[in-house]
Amino acid sequence: MTGAVELVETWRGDLLESVHQGHAVIVGADGEILEAWGAPETIIFPRSSSKMLQAIPLIESGAADAFGLTSSQLALACASHQGAKLHVGHVNRWLADLGLTDDALRCGPEPSRDQEYRDEMTCSGDPVCQVHNNCSGKHSGFLTLNKHIGGDAEYVDPAHPIQMMVREATESLTGEDSAGYGIDGCSAPNFAMSLHGLGRAMAFYASAHERSDVRSKAAARLAEAMRKHPELVAGEGRACTELMRAMDGRVAIKTGAEGVFIAIVPEKKIGIALKIADGATRASECAMASLLVRVGVLDPHHPAARARIHAPIHNRRGIHAAGVRPAAALA
Repeated sequence: MTGAVELVETWRGDLLESVHQGHAVIVGADGEILEAWGAPETIIFPRSSSKMLQAIPLIESGAADAFGLTSSQLALACASHQGAKLHVGHVNRWLADLGLTDDALRCGPEPSRDQEYRDEMTCSGDPVCQVHNNCSGKHSGFLTLNKHIGGDAEYVDPAHPIQMMVREATESLTGEDSAGYGIDGCSAPNFAMSLHGLGRAMAFYASAHERSDVRSKAAARLAEAMRKHPELVAGEGRACTELMRAMDGRVAIKTGAEGVFIAIVPEKKIGIALKIADGATRASECAMASLLVRVGVLDPHHPAARARIHAPIHNRRGIHAAGVRPAAALA
């Protein structure tokens, strides 16, 4: 990965201790770059920041309406949720509505990321299931589409009709042929793209409400569902949830593993995408919050913004020992 620039710094006392480099791009409704840092044509795996791309066929196919999916379910289809009781309850009901059980999922079991619920499960001896996986909402969307088309059980196979639909939607919305795919943490293929392509796709979502074609309507529904249900997209204490609430549901944002983050800003019809080269989440959250302030949709004084833009690092005694902040390029 070449051409990365310094985006985020960590300071301890009066000395610069660490630097996170990366790439970022702001893209307009026409797909053209408005502002960029680093090398926007860098090829990346978007990881979970592409979940709204993976959910497009769920609506386009007619499956979402055939099964009467709610906006909550559409938000979960785009989510990397916390595996809290709220999320697990929604997913279990969704599976029950489909006449399916946890065994139908192909995302793999994962301990709940919600500390209180995880401790409760440990004490009661409850098993860790696939519904606790942060991607179980996306996979419930895949299962809904799979039931609609009558596909075989291995819906995460890259050659499965569902993943072929996802690839077509991804390539269409990014405006480029995918450079290939990698297998994501939840076993689904994750299609590679340029950072510019990811930003272009997010700009499509941001301007979709102005168009009436089937794909645009699907994109607008997904973005609206995310903005309406920030608590389902991530969870309490998470950057996606807290920052969307801070912006009063005007913007949809979504993190991805390895330092990827996107934003969909309908009022400005722009998409934002960034990738931190070393994959650090603390850096991607700081950079995204800084960019949201830069484009005028996030109040820099809001506690959720300050918690990312000037993120404190406390030692084991609770003393404020260091801090994360944007580098000069974003400040």
